[in-house]
Amino acid sequence: VIVHTGDFKIDQTPIDGEHFNLHRFAELGRQGVLALFSDSTNIDRKGFTGPEVEVIDAFEELFTSTDGKLLVALFSSSIFRMQLLVDLAAQFDRKVAFVGRSIVKNAEIAQRLGFLRVPSGMQIRDSDVPNFPSQEVLCLTTGSQGEPQAALSRIAIDDHRFVRLSEDDVVVLSARAIPGNEKAISRTMSHIARRGADTVTDSMKHVHVSGHGSAEELKLVLSLIRPRYFVPVHGEYRQLSQHANAARRVMAGQEPKLQVLLAQDGDIIQFDARGARIADKAPTGRVLIDVTRIGEVGDEVLRDRRHLAADGIVIAVVAIGRQNGRLIGEPELVARGFVFGEEAEASMFKDAAGVISECIESSPLEERTDQGLMTEKLRVELRRYFKKRTGRRPLVLPVLMEI
Repeated sequence: VIVHTGDFKIDQTPIDGEHFNLHRFAELGRQGVLALFSDSTNIDRKGFTGPEVEVIDAFEELFTSTDGKLLVALFSSSIFRMQLLVDLAAQFDRKVAFVGRSIVKNAEIAQRLGFLRVPSGMQIRDSDVPNFPSQEVLCLTTGSQGEPQAALSRIAIDDHRFVRLSEDDVVVLSARAIPGNEKAISRTMSHIARRGADTVTDSMKHVHVSGHGSAEELKLVLSLIRPRYFVPVHGEYRQLSQHANAARRVMAGQEPKLQVLLAQDGDIIQFDARGARIADKAPTGRVLIDVTRIGEVGDEVLRDRRHLAADGIVIAVVAIGRQNGRLIGEPELVARGFVFGEEAEASMFKDAAGVISECIESSPLEERTDQGLMTEKLRVELRRYFKKRTGRRPLVLPVLMEI
């Protein structure tokens, strides 16, 4: 048996009344578990993660004190948080609108499966929000991490078709900031402030509890399951390492001795009669898709696009004789995103044409008649010239035409 915990915490007072099945974990431990893959997100937090009901008091206060719309941004997978807020909305006579594609979809699925219960006539569409008094509306939205295209980010800049902020509205960020998202969240909060609305975060009121178990919960699951192999997952490397060390301490007396595999993204773990090991690595990372083509964008394409964005492009069109490789006429240069001002461009391109002429005339016949070699030589010389003249490295594309 291999056990993968996914995101979990042991909530002693769950919203749905379904308690964490510790007995099943203990039963699996007695039967024998080959490997445990366990969530590591909150290994650096002592004790147990607080129950979902801890946020009720803070939200009751917000429902009572808010004279306008109440908007709560949360992860669209937080079904228990949604249920808690729906129940409070019913208590305070507010309609509920789910705003944002993923939260609308998840709410529909959760209601269909019986995990989310919304009283009849209470749910409205986002397009209905303007038709109700602000003090009678609760909006549950995506965008707690400041994602640019999320519902809250669009609402904050008046870019949403139906939901607008006013001075009496309150926006609650009911989620912890994921490391790296702080700047985007701060930007969203500033946009909200410009609309005259207030923002409430967990640092101001207790409006969020984590969905991940803390150190004691992770240790408890380990001691119940007693796996042969342990693989910490879901966290930064420092958290995986910390979880691995905690597992070794918790299972120190186990026989056979617990073996820990500290795997990273892409690592292929092999289990066989000889044991378990990290056997290979699969290619991983960002997959960038260009909407104009089939397949992913390769590293070379991405590198060129970054180059173009940073330093622009210069195209040099050069005509040379097919037989002798001599320059015919004046080279023509075109730039995009590189030189600013016609006079500066004309002066620079006149000198660049001289660099091209000198490069061609000083090359032996064998090089001048080798189009591939001459193209590369011109590219190098022009890049060197532009770097010396401007301090920038534009993408240089020489185009040689044999006449």
